[in-house]
Amino acid sequence: MPDEELCFHFSLKAPRSCLAVALLACSLGAGAQELPALLALARAQSPEVAAMRLEADAAAQRVQPAGALPDPVLRVELMDVNNYGSERSPNLLPWKVGETKYTLMQTLPGWGKRELRREQADAQAREAEARAAASWAELAMRVKSSYAELARAAGSATLTRELLALGVRLEQAAQLRYAQGLAGQQDALRAQLEQTAMRGELLMLEAEQRQLLARLNGLLARPAATPLADPPALPPLPVLSTADAAGLAERARLNNPLLRAEQARLAAARKGQELVDRNRYPDLNVGISPSQMGSRITTWGLMLELNLPLQQGARRSQEREAAAMAEAARARSEALTNQLLGELAGRLAALEAARQSEQLIARQMLPQAELALQSALAGYESGKAEFAMLLEAQGQIRRSRMALLKTQVEARMALAEIERLLGEEL
Repeated sequence: MPDEELCFHFSLKAPRSCLAVALLACSLGAGAQELPALLALARAQSPEVAAMRLEADAAAQRVQPAGALPDPVLRVELMDVNNYGSERSPNLLPWKVGETKYTLMQTLPGWGKRELRREQADAQAREAEARAAASWAELAMRVKSSYAELARAAGSATLTRELLALGVRLEQAAQLRYAQGLAGQQDALRAQLEQTAMRGELLMLEAEQRQLLARLNGLLARPAATPLADPPALPPLPVLSTADAAGLAERARLNNPLLRAEQARLAAARKGQELVDRNRYPDLNVGISPSQMGSRITTWGLMLELNLPLQQGARRSQEREAAAMAEAARARSEALTNQLLGELAGRLAALEAARQSEQLIARQMLPQAELALQSALAGYESGKAEFAMLLEAQGQIRRSRMALLKTQVEARMALAEIERLLGEEL
């Protein structure tokens, strides 16, 4: 809506005054990069996000070793080290003992096992990467929500200061009418009481601003008292409604990092189940064994070794365990999908409700409150209205402004939740 719709005029002694939310809207051009800059700072400095990224990198490094062959084994056997039956003294040098046997062995996993281990490790790496993305999405949502709350507190403080200035003018008007004998002194006293109450509320709002700033700085991993470069500015809202629920649900199924993590976990569990099934088949060890007598290799031997999968009871238990783990991963993925889609529908409804409330307040409630205040002020100065009516009109203006700012902040917080559930910016 045009910014001028958020402004109102006071007749007589009251100058033009604009809503705090209008001031925030006007600052969008100058501070539009503030929130993106804070998000970039959070991504770069957050130790939590850095830890998740490093864990994802570590998981990615496990993929190649998972599919590699085991290291070969070299065995050296020194036989007849005491040189029995000869005049030579005992010795440990291979060419000075009776016989030295070298055995080089290599384990060859059963058919398909190496590929299954590599695919399982790859799925686990994808899960770690998705969980790192989920950690960032959660942090981004918290930064956006804290930023919106800080904008609300700053806007409320600005609004209170404006109304405090208006209260001073109302007190002056009451003092003038009292000096002229047209009103009682209680009108000026009530105006002073209203100012005192607003000053107390302003102190609380300023304290809340400091608390919210400290929370935001904590999310950004910087000192708690670090000020923002510019006053907080709420970013504009994208055009969304409950009619977009189906498309957003499909995007959430494809992009939500927690869902992707559970799907990767399910894939890893299924590969693990296949790997356990392949353990029914033996692994193979092959080796070559040259024998040395003196300085010459005299004989060669070949070795073939395999394990016998005879412990069927234990193997069946392992297979049932792997099947149960795969089914549990599938159930978790399905449960998380239902939960996230329900949250998405709820946040989308909250966003639409906040947008409708904002339009109602801005287009009807605020203009009506403005007219009521102008009428009460004109009536009081002409002696046709009581000072209580003027204070009530002022309170209605304040409540309307606060409600408008609250709905705008609630809409941004709902949007932050939606973007977390989608796993992407809108």
